[in-house]
Amino acid sequence: MKITMLVDNNTIIDSYYVGEPAVSYFIEESGHKYLFDAGYSDVFLQNAEAMNISLDDLSGVILSHGHNDHTRGLTYLVKQKFQNMLAKPSLIAHPEVFLTRSENGAEIGCPIKKSVLEKYFSFNLSRKPLWLTDRLVFLGEIERLNDFEAKNPVGTFQEDLKNIPDYVMDDSALVYRAKNGLVIIAGCSHSGICNIIEQAKKVCQEERVINVIGGFHLLHTAPERMQRTCDYFRALQPVEVYAAHCTDLNAKIALSAVTSVKEAGVGVELYYE
Repeated sequence: MKITMLVDNNTIIDSYYVGEPAVSYFIEESGHKYLFDAGYSDVFLQNAEAMNISLDDLSGVILSHGHNDHTRGLTYLVKQKFQNMLAKPSLIAHPEVFLTRSENGAEIGCPIKKSVLEKYFSFNLSRKPLWLTDRLVFLGEIERLNDFEAKNPVGTFQEDLKNIPDYVMDDSALVYRAKNGLVIIAGCSHSGICNIIEQAKKVCQEERVINVIGGFHLLHTAPERMQRTCDYFRALQPVEVYAAHCTDLNAKIALSAVTSVKEAGVGVELYYE
């Protein structure tokens, strides 16, 4: 498997790409090509072109969850790319990915309607784990088992004309079953990065974790939660951690005391057997 970071808050020095506070990764595995999240704008398209990556033959688009910094780029994908698409790709996500969401009066959900996307994608919405290849799995709905993650709502969603606290139950992740252990690929980890890793281990029946990649949603994190997250990673001992997107500097510094934190950003390429 090869992962290329097309969109992140940061870009790698001397690689002249464009960043934005969002996520999009290009994943190649067993002859399949997947776009994991689509960022907020057309930045992922700009960077893919600069990297000589073609998105004309995607096997599918995978959405980690329904917030607009992970889905708004779909509007640019369908406008600019679908006339060149060689086949109708799958859209893989949790069934609640298209909820109408808001926070502090602003709309934060996916801005493109499901009915529009159905013209361009074949839908595969699942709460259960979904194997995309023999070694790559979409985790579906994450079990929230610990008592320190995913405790606060992110705005609200609308249901029956009511605004309901949104715990982002559609937040999911990918896992690649490599030869030496698991590679966990998260979008934003609203469900908790430790919860995600535990579900990955359960679904894949594998305790070894090589890398953890993506947004960990550790922003202005309460000291107790940060400490318990660090305790978890100290015990887990992954080979490397690529903390990106919604992981602030304080969290990266704290994690670097207990595990090997590597630089993440647009232009990073990672390979796994």
